Amino acid sequence: MKKATKNSQKADLLDEYDFSKGVRGKYAKRYAEGTNVVVLAPDVAAVFKNSQSVNEALRAIMKMARQTAK
Repeated sequence: MKKATKNSQKADLLDEYDFSKGVRGKYAKRYAEGTNVVVLAPDVAAVFKNSQSVNEALRAIMKMARQTAK
């Protein structure tokens, strides 16, 4: 595959795009560290109306697990 030249890259950008103050790799470290997003299966997500209710349910399970482990 041929590398794009600066001229061909410039042709793809509109004049109103201004990346002159952009910082290369600004979020690269944060991205490499990973994310805390958890995707629920549709049937599980249907039971909860928001993230707060999911967190409350998980905390209740954690509490029960700690009590059971003792």
